[in-house]
Amino acid sequence: MPKQYLDLGGRPLIEYSLQLFLEHPRIEGVVIALDAADPHWQQTAFAAHARVTRVSGGRERCHSVLNAIEALTDSAAESDWVLVHDAARPCLRREDVDRLLSVVEGHPVGGLLGISVRDTMKQVGRTSEVRGTVPRGGLWHAFTPQMFRLGLLRRALREAIAADQLVTDDASAMELLGLAPVMVEGHADNIKVTRQDDFALARFHLQQQGRLC
Repeated sequence: MPKQYLDLGGRPLIEYSLQLFLEHPRIEGVVIALDAADPHWQQTAFAAHARVTRVSGGRERCHSVLNAIEALTDSAAESDWVLVHDAARPCLRREDVDRLLSVVEGHPVGGLLGISVRDTMKQVGRTSEVRGTVPRGGLWHAFTPQMFRLGLLRRALREAIAADQLVTDDASAMELLGLAPVMVEGHADNIKVTRQDDFALARFHLQQQGRLC
């Protein structure tokens, strides 16, 4: 079972991520990239939602995002803003989306949510031995959503893939164009569910937010 469909408080994890965007008054619609053979999506609450469009995912994250962006070409303008979000981040707060929209709308490139690094950062070699300490000043954890103009993001992803740069987030594609997205501080509970113990943490955060009883 893909992690986005695992049970989180009686609902598939992905529904928390989708609901926040579908209920936001400034979000026109959602494009979701899924494996073409995905058998689980049709059982979710938003599978038949009028403002949700499904597209086939790609080999890597960047291919999936580009497929979703390409699907918007006929229905959105080049200058329209798009927000790219990881389905495995169910604890995103509405206030963080509002802050991102407010800050980034006036920025020439775009931006992303994140938080500054608070822990000591170590560089480790292949044998897990510490090679050095990385100064944490100016280091941030990159979260999603990441927000960019449709046309510029499509160009950035196309060029990154053509150069065999399989970027792991959309801001990296912008950086390869020589552009500097703005970092917008969010909340630390916008976690990405990756490991089994992340589910308990996500459940706790959703309960604290009042989104899960």
